[in-house]
Amino acid sequence: LVLFLSFWSLAEGGKLLVVPQDGSHWLSMRLVLERLWERGHEIVAVIPEATLLMKTSQSFTIKTYTVPYTQAFVDRYYHSIGERIFDNPPFLEKITILLSNISELTNMFSSTCRHLLHDEELMKYLQDSKFDAVMMDPVLPCGPIVAEHLSLPSVYFMRGLPCTLDYKANQCPSPFSYVPRTFTSNSDHMTFTERVKNLLVGFSEHLFCYLFYLKYNNLASEFLHREVTVLELFSKASIWLMRYDFVFEYPRPIMPNMVYVGGINCEQKQPLSKEFEAIVNASGEHGIVVFSLGSMVSKIPMTKATEIAEALGSVPQTVLWRYTGEVPSNLPKNIKLVKWLPQNDLLAHPKTRAFITHGGSHGVYEGICNAVPMVLMPLFGDQMDNAKRIESRGAGLTLNILKMTSKDISTALKAVINDKKYKENIKRLSDLHLDRPIHPLDLAVHWVEFVMRHKGAPHLRPAAHDLNWIQYHSLDVIAFLLAVVLLSLFISLKCCLFCCRRCCCKKGRTRKPTKSKSH
Repeated sequence: LVLFLSFWSLAEGGKLLVVPQDGSHWLSMRLVLERLWERGHEIVAVIPEATLLMKTSQSFTIKTYTVPYTQAFVDRYYHSIGERIFDNPPFLEKITILLSNISELTNMFSSTCRHLLHDEELMKYLQDSKFDAVMMDPVLPCGPIVAEHLSLPSVYFMRGLPCTLDYKANQCPSPFSYVPRTFTSNSDHMTFTERVKNLLVGFSEHLFCYLFYLKYNNLASEFLHREVTVLELFSKASIWLMRYDFVFEYPRPIMPNMVYVGGINCEQKQPLSKEFEAIVNASGEHGIVVFSLGSMVSKIPMTKATEIAEALGSVPQTVLWRYTGEVPSNLPKNIKLVKWLPQNDLLAHPKTRAFITHGGSHGVYEGICNAVPMVLMPLFGDQMDNAKRIESRGAGLTLNILKMTSKDISTALKAVINDKKYKENIKRLSDLHLDRPIHPLDLAVHWVEFVMRHKGAPHLRPAAHDLNWIQYHSLDVIAFLLAVVLLSLFISLKCCLFCCRRCCCKKGRTRKPTKSKSH
């Protein structure tokens, strides 16, 4: 019977191609793929030979392609990101380093994409496999090029795109007045100065994204044998599964093919191992604090580690710190250093009092799901914006990891533990987030299957995609109406002038004979 049901599910299932993105992006996508595999779908993921987290899987087929770098280079590259975070060079040098990093990043990943697209054997396999749809993380847009080449409907699964390209590609309004731009750390209630900053950043986005995606524009045009832009490719996605939730994200307009699935990584609590259970139970009435700066930060400068250790020693709670660097000499007895920790399971424990995090979206949503107030130490990317959102909701406090002192850390940690308002606010956010008709993971699975069944979702595509800039803003209509008004005014003026002349001429002829009579 089990074999029969297995074959039956395979017969009913579809065939999904996956072009994922490495790093933390992969962790959430993998949950969706495993659920789809459980429902009988055949999953084929295309990944480079050298990756950080994307490895072989028993749940789906992995197809690899060669890349111009080694596994050792990948490990070294990602670890160097974590190490460079704690550098604090002068402003101009920081800009130079940023531009250099962007150039290095685009060169590396566009080269990776080129190797995939020119792998003739693999591309032939993909062409012959007759997939129903392709699912991808489009932040580095090799997937959209593959989808266009194979003429497949696509499902995007993502946290967001640079320069709000996700909303621009969907023709979605993004007013500068209340929609904060990425990396501004603004809330949706902005002061005049913040709105000026938001506007200037919004205008500069065009240049940034032009430089960031230039190589992909050229690569896509070369491979597809026609002029095409990355924005045009993005606009062809059937469904956008976005790891947002309006409990965390600021309210804003979205299109019907944009589905918010924030909190998709919030799994049900699993029992703690004996090791961690013993640590938690030994904490007594004071409870524990969970501390993790993410998978990319394994070491931090000793001076900073010493400051952190001193601050953590000032609270009575037991602190579970995920840390693999050199042990600080002043490490207090209440700190337990671990190389790995079951973050979600610890946050779900009733004895957890606070969560010290770098502000990555996975950790933030786990904090919200389990109603744990946070101290946020953002490092890079969207983490500053994530921290601002939590702080603006009164659910945590943000520290500048480069400038914070031991006293700053201690004060912030004691505040979120002892001041009841932080616990009350995060509990309110958690209640709102969990009060939903369907779990985000099930919602994501539904929409992937929807696209596979119906070969896309064209009924959700707004007609704005078919309009040019002039038509979209009704400039032609405004010009026409303005012309009608001006023409009406001109005709009215001419008529008035004509009538005036006629009247003046009649009066002149009437007066003339009278003068001759009197003469």
